[in-house]
Amino acid sequence: MRGTHLLKPAILLSVFYLICILSLPIEAKAHTGGSSGSQAGIPIPSLSHGEMAVIAPYYGRIVALASSASDTDEAFRRVLNFAQIQRAYCLWGVMPGSVADEDSPFNECSHAYLAAAKMALLQMRTMKDEKAAASDLISEIDGVLVRNNLSLVLCRFSGEGFNTADLVRPQLAGIFLHGKSLAATMLALMTAVTALWWTARLLRIKPVVAD
Repeated sequence: MRGTHLLKPAILLSVFYLICILSLPIEAKAHTGGSSGSQAGIPIPSLSHGEMAVIAPYYGRIVALASSASDTDEAFRRVLNFAQIQRAYCLWGVMPGSVADEDSPFNECSHAYLAAAKMALLQMRTMKDEKAAASDLISEIDGVLVRNNLSLVLCRFSGEGFNTADLVRPQLAGIFLHGKSLAATMLALMTAVTALWWTARLLRIKPVVAD
């Protein structure tokens, strides 16, 4: 049971560590403000704020279907790969407000991976084996959009196109300017520090040896 209690703080520490890593310079091309980066890859159409909110819960199903597809080409695989890598840059959507709040430092990168997921889903409509399942998902998503009048809900990232050669990453400074992101980061850090303290304390306790 003790190991189970220490597992969650370790995960939180990993999340905080990844945030720090994302703030460092990397060799992969990345941008944080518009689509002015490299256009050598595959262009991905923009995604409205309303579409993003609806597609987000379907991301897992879309990627699962796309990952099992056999009738694929290089372009499709690159779009799918971009969606998965980009989601990791967004900390897998665990930061509060990353999808719903356009002021979140993770909102732009959420637009990117969900736009890629939508593109992959639309491409699967042309695949023989995935056509039926993809069409069902598209109909379900469209139904939610229509019922909730979300198609025209926009934000400042709604008109931004993306590119598989141009990863989007959140800015560390933006985390400190966004209340929910800062609170989540501080909670993760404090929990991790507490867990490490308790671990060190437990390791210092010597077992009682019976006479």
